[in-house]
Amino acid sequence: MMIKKVVILSTLVLMAACAPQAALVKTRSELSDVRTGTRAVESTVQDLQKRLAAAEKRLEVTEKRADAAEESAKSTSNVEKAVADAGARSDQLSTDIQLVQGKLEENNYRIADLAQKIDDHGFRLSELAARMDDLDARMKTPAAGASAPTATGKEQRPAAKVEPSEAYRQAKVDYDKGNFDLALAGFQNYLVQFPGASQVDNAQYWIGECLYSQREFNKAIEAFTKVINTYPKSDKVAGAKLKIGLSYLSEKNNAKAREALNKVIVEHPGSKESDIAKSRLQKMGK
Repeated sequence: MMIKKVVILSTLVLMAACAPQAALVKTRSELSDVRTGTRAVESTVQDLQKRLAAAEKRLEVTEKRADAAEESAKSTSNVEKAVADAGARSDQLSTDIQLVQGKLEENNYRIADLAQKIDDHGFRLSELAARMDDLDARMKTPAAGASAPTATGKEQRPAAKVEPSEAYRQAKVDYDKGNFDLALAGFQNYLVQFPGASQVDNAQYWIGECLYSQREFNKAIEAFTKVINTYPKSDKVAGAKLKIGLSYLSEKNNAKAREALNKVIVEHPGSKESDIAKSRLQKMGK
């Protein structure tokens, strides 16, 4: 009778495992499709940016010609029309770039969302695998009872932990509420419990933000530097470099601050972090 119950329970667990595994495959397929679309959008953005640069260059040349032809009324009329046309084309290209960049941001958001779903599916599968291991151990030692060690000599696995996406969300909620101690502990635990999850770079960045908010600037610099060195392709790298500069500025280390802020401008031109860096440098008087 005992064996029959174990077999039934094992069958139920196996059936439960099929659902998250199928969902995982589907989510990975969706993630692949979104990434393909994102690469296409990025290519379009680059093409539009090149066209915009060319249009701006033509506009600059046309404006110079307009200045040289101001004394001629007939020439001025033609040149002004050319300038207006070039300006209109430049404005249209700028609008196109904004639209495509909006789509790119939307795709990036979808990628992050799908990546978190993959994290959660993988976590559920690992939990199911652990339950299967426990069942197997109980089948081998049925008389030992529920509290007996497994076949490997380890104690029975505790109740399932919170899923990766929920752990990250809770830590971020604490940060947004200004509970920096709780948020710091939450992000640190996330890195320990889910070292291969999709949000590890973001978690490391928010560790730096927690320390920065607590005015622990030396520790914040270390945390932000870890983002740059450990996750060089993360979209948090520019923000981490900016916060390193601001941390030095808060410590009154103006030389280091200028160096870090100028690096943001050079390495991340056109970014919002670059604009903030320029503003801070202007206030410092460069």
